[in-house]
Amino acid sequence: MGRMTASPGRRVLLAAPRGYCAGVDRAVIAVEKALEQYGAPIYVRHEIVHNKYVVQTLEKKGAIFVERTEEVPEGNIVMFSAHGVAPVVHDEAKQGRLATIDATCPLVTKVHKEAVRFANEDFDILLIGHEGHEEVIGTSGEAPDHITLVDGPSDVSKVEVRDPSRVVWLSQTTLSVDETMETVDALKEKFPQLISPPSDDICYATQNRQLAVKQMGEEADLVIVVGSKNSSNSVRLVEVAKLAGARDARLVDFADEIEESWLEGVTTVGVTSGASVPEVLVEQVLEWLSGRGFEDVELVKAAEESITFSLPKELRRDLREEAAALVAERTATDGSTPSGQ
Repeated sequence: MGRMTASPGRRVLLAAPRGYCAGVDRAVIAVEKALEQYGAPIYVRHEIVHNKYVVQTLEKKGAIFVERTEEVPEGNIVMFSAHGVAPVVHDEAKQGRLATIDATCPLVTKVHKEAVRFANEDFDILLIGHEGHEEVIGTSGEAPDHITLVDGPSDVSKVEVRDPSRVVWLSQTTLSVDETMETVDALKEKFPQLISPPSDDICYATQNRQLAVKQMGEEADLVIVVGSKNSSNSVRLVEVAKLAGARDARLVDFADEIEESWLEGVTTVGVTSGASVPEVLVEQVLEWLSGRGFEDVELVKAAEESITFSLPKELRRDLREEAAALVAERTATDGSTPSGQ
């Protein structure tokens, strides 16, 4: 653990790493590049990442976020979010005459490919994750007949498989490492021949951010996690902080959501941010705390991160032209009139 020297009194423990992971950085830049190259609007199916500030910022630049593919008028460009989508969504885009940009995080894509491979080998796949989360919906859609969702250790007793010797577990990438392994241990007790994925599914960034919070949680009276309520990895950081020993842990989108009452009796505040949070929001929290006497900042460093991902390959093509060609093809085929754009 690396730390900067701090003076006695009120202090802040600042987690490192924190904020944007490589997959989020890639997805956000992809929206910005698409807007630069093709002009507004760029439609995005679901929030590109789970962060209120990021979504609002991109909306101001011309991005339009939709929940369903059918909401995008034909002849337009639609981008798939970092959480990934099921194959049926790609089919919907094709039927809707839409040009697509796939901004799925490569680590999520890895889980999708694992699901397809194990399904092709006729395994039962136990997907550890939270019901209704976009990433889980996308992964489950790759092999719906082979995948059973396991939403935590309490779900294990209900799991049934066809052949206990042909069972594998996969997981959502943004889960708590400890809770996931607790679920895996329970599954292994029920299915001793359970196979693990070739490599860890929980993303490196999720693990590193949880590790830093564990280190600060031992000393922090209060941990402030900057992130949105629908961000799975941000919510997990709050849980990890409390389990690590923090007296209190809170999730906020913005500094002005912090309540003065949280600081009563507090001398050490831990600060971190979820993997979809820009650093400017953390800086605003540090400024808020500084104005209340928490000026000394110590860095709690759990890991170095140097991973980067290349931008989606679709950004190297003229997608507006492709979208127009799709509409023209439909018109030529069935003589229909293109819908409004």
